[in-house]
Amino acid sequence: MNKTITFGIPCYNSAAYMDHCIESILEGTGYAEDVQIVIVDDGSTKDETPAKADEWAARYPSLIKAVHQENGGHGVAVMKAVANADGVYFKNIDSDDWVDGEAVMALLKQLRRFISLGDHVDLVITNYVYEHVEDDTQNVVDYHHVLPRGKVFTWNDMGHFMMWQYLLMHALTYRVDTLREASLQMPPHTFYVDNIYAYVPFPKCRSIYYLDADVYRYFIGREDQSVNDKVLTSRVDHYWRVARIMMHAYHVYDDISSAKLRSYMMNYFTIIMAICSVFSKKSDREDAMDELQSLWDELRAYDKRMYRRARHGIVGMATNLPGTVGRSLTLAGYKAAQKLVKFN
Repeated sequence: MNKTITFGIPCYNSAAYMDHCIESILEGTGYAEDVQIVIVDDGSTKDETPAKADEWAARYPSLIKAVHQENGGHGVAVMKAVANADGVYFKNIDSDDWVDGEAVMALLKQLRRFISLGDHVDLVITNYVYEHVEDDTQNVVDYHHVLPRGKVFTWNDMGHFMMWQYLLMHALTYRVDTLREASLQMPPHTFYVDNIYAYVPFPKCRSIYYLDADVYRYFIGREDQSVNDKVLTSRVDHYWRVARIMMHAYHVYDDISSAKLRSYMMNYFTIIMAICSVFSKKSDREDAMDELQSLWDELRAYDKRMYRRARHGIVGMATNLPGTVGRSLTLAGYKAAQKLVKFN
């Protein structure tokens, strides 16, 4: 590997905005030769995405690689980029998002330092910013109060994450070897697989570094975006699928040796189950509540301790209140949290 970092950009009918994403990486890193961009055209058919990918690769052949595949969905495209990565590190950037120039340069310099010193840091965590197009506001997500700064650490050294705090894909830069070791199985044609990406590899990450820089800019506000409330409700079955993969990845209390990582992963999984509960209640699918109950039953059969924590803790109870009144209270609580955190 002769590249410091590979940026993967999964693209599906992304011609309208992929240029901005690519340009932000090139300009932010100063067109450095130790940076690679892998554009994955995920079977685009409705626009010029395939041609644009090839044009970028032809323009910067030493920096950009274009890969084409049959449509497999976001997770499959991300892993295709990982498979084609020549970098020591890997960071995914979705095609409608972008990076901050100063911050991404700080990341690149830090990764170069690790490589020059021979430090095999498995995971570098950075901040990300929600860019809300609807009201032109920003919401910075950082980890000042929970992660040590300026040193390599382990999961045992981190502070306590609150239930609403977790590490999304946007915050993560993995060592490629570590990511490949995790052998992620991304289900095809499934949204919200970023939760798998930000969960399953963590026990493989034995050394971590937090760089307090706002690298990733996360665009929020397009009506067809997967995190749009209506879109997410219509795809609640995708969350059921993701929850099952996360469920069966580990018996958290038995398989995770670090107490702090165990607590974090259990909290994160609890949030995923809560999302399944809320959006099953919001769904107009006739089988939604039966499918939700089936999911909970599967968890109870798989691991009773994980079930008790996810279902009978405060979050599980609040998102599964019984009856019509309970449903109304659950949805009202979700709406309040949505306004407070502005996560979609």
